[in-house]
Amino acid sequence: MTFLSATLNRVKPSPTITVTTKAAELKAAGRDVIGLGAGEPDFDTPQNIKDAAVAAIAAGKTKYTAVDGIPELKEAICAKFKRDNDLAYEPAQVTVGTGGKQVLYNAFMATLNPGDEVIIPAPYWVSYPDMVLLAGGTPVTVEATLEANFKITAAQLEAAITPKTKWFLFNSPSNPTGAGYSWSELKDLTDVLLRHPHVWIMTDDMYEHLAYGNFKFCTPTQVEPQLYDRTLTVNGVSKAYAMTGWRIGYAAGPEMLIKAMRKVQSQSTSNPCSVSQNAAVEALNGTQDFLAPNNALFERRRDLVVSMLNKAPGIVCPKPEGAFYVYPSIAGCIGKTTAAGTVIDNDEVFATALLEETGVAVVFGAAFGLSPNFRVSYATSDEALKEACQRIITFCEGLA
Repeated sequence: MTFLSATLNRVKPSPTITVTTKAAELKAAGRDVIGLGAGEPDFDTPQNIKDAAVAAIAAGKTKYTAVDGIPELKEAICAKFKRDNDLAYEPAQVTVGTGGKQVLYNAFMATLNPGDEVIIPAPYWVSYPDMVLLAGGTPVTVEATLEANFKITAAQLEAAITPKTKWFLFNSPSNPTGAGYSWSELKDLTDVLLRHPHVWIMTDDMYEHLAYGNFKFCTPTQVEPQLYDRTLTVNGVSKAYAMTGWRIGYAAGPEMLIKAMRKVQSQSTSNPCSVSQNAAVEALNGTQDFLAPNNALFERRRDLVVSMLNKAPGIVCPKPEGAFYVYPSIAGCIGKTTAAGTVIDNDEVFATALLEETGVAVVFGAAFGLSPNFRVSYATSDEALKEACQRIITFCEGLA
């Protein structure tokens, strides 16, 4: 009899965490390392949000709360959905978890049975397929290529749906590509979903407020209201509000589903941190004035990184619509040898050699389900980005 659960054999540790940890270890050992692996803003949580947390502590709001969120936060979430997305939800349709990841996981644990399929466009956030596997479901990936701007088509979605499909998991703007679906592109997908009433939609809108240029964010039920009764709309305060460590995610959807998710959470973590919940109330209800300047900063960094990486021999880097990632192709580098003698067989070898030979940490594309690519997070300083990109250019120039 083995001690560990056989379920663990179905999943792997998060590659993004692995890369970040390795970079930190090298840095602690004295190496000059620039980490471009972490998916979190480099600036601090806004002061008004921190002040709200301090006030909550001073007021003694440090006890257990309702399992899936305090009433004030659920009200703030309902107001946010109405204000930003023109979606009407009641507090009973809202759940709050310890980060968006827990909310997604709760939904899968509450709904998936063996044999149930979840359609996931690739490239995908590394945790999506593994959460499905942990919950006993089967991930079905649909490849969105660089040539298609990392977006799947209606025909691809139609072809992937089977009688076993339970969820379509959607993420725009995307981690890892930054690709964002326009209203018309999303309408093409929702038209398909209307024809398959047994398929539910789980939309991860975590990067909603990180949209650049002429791109306008939209979410599935906003585009097609008929999908309202079978859509779970997931969001959180981590990215736009620079609150990654506060661990607050939330979702709204049919009350039947929310109740089931609450039951899962009641037997796992119970309530999210009470202080973080009160801070999130201020994040959603308070001033939003910092969002536009932060977006302008990220957009400038995006343009810097895209411009520099496209100067690297063998690399093609498209310009994304949102989030704070780029997902360059290294197809032109495959088969070549680094200055230190490493043959670039795949994108994992590329990322490992890049870290060891130049001190630049990126995440290899296979982790996100599409190769040969790598992900860069440009949520760091201009100086660090310039230096990292120049090292990547020099590294690629040295390939033979």
